[in-house]
Amino acid sequence: MADFVLVAGAWLGSWAWDEVVPPLRAAGHDTYPLTLSGLAERQGVTAGQQTHVRDIVDEVERRDLRDVVLVGHSYSGIPAGQAAERIGDRLTRVVFVDSEVPVDGGSFASGWWQGQAAFETLIADNGGYWPPLAAADFDGQGLTDEQVTRLIEGSTPHPGATLSEPAVLTRPLGELPATYVKCLLDGPEPNDTVAKLLTSDTWRLATMATGHWPMISQPTELAGLLLAETS
Repeated sequence: MADFVLVAGAWLGSWAWDEVVPPLRAAGHDTYPLTLSGLAERQGVTAGQQTHVRDIVDEVERRDLRDVVLVGHSYSGIPAGQAAERIGDRLTRVVFVDSEVPVDGGSFASGWWQGQAAFETLIADNGGYWPPLAAADFDGQGLTDEQVTRLIEGSTPHPGATLSEPAVLTRPLGELPATYVKCLLDGPEPNDTVAKLLTSDTWRLATMATGHWPMISQPTELAGLLLAETS
């Protein structure tokens, strides 16, 4: 049986996995949804990028988890990818859910579509935090009004340092056993970095006909996809 460590993206806490956890546990697996430092019930905890990497590694080591399927969504693909290589033979697979992936020496901000300077200005203008999304930002993502409300009410400002500090990789990411889940309503193709990684023999691509928050919009389907990664 696998140990699923579930890490949601920017602004979110462990609560985001509430509807994914039951089918994983019903199939006999242990699940460990994780809230990263500075978010949700851990607001106020100082956090940088490497803090979030340590959050994940510490969870695995503290609980002595084995056969780990590490799941990183959105922003959290960056710390999850770094943590995956650091937990060594405890890792069975890392699953990137419509996520960013770490690039050695790069950051979330450095890959921002409007440029790093624009993103850093946004963070500075909001007291060092990335402000949560508004309702209109969820349009076209396959979410009901109720689900959008749940996301908005559960979101907290995201610590800016976690987004600007660089990732540190000690081996090529393409060597990890990995699955990339592309959510098609958020764009039909993975970005160029992910597309290159998918040429590796140890990486595979899965798709979901939903938007960027599948743990909210299609939790049962996402759980089924995760279960398939253990077989």
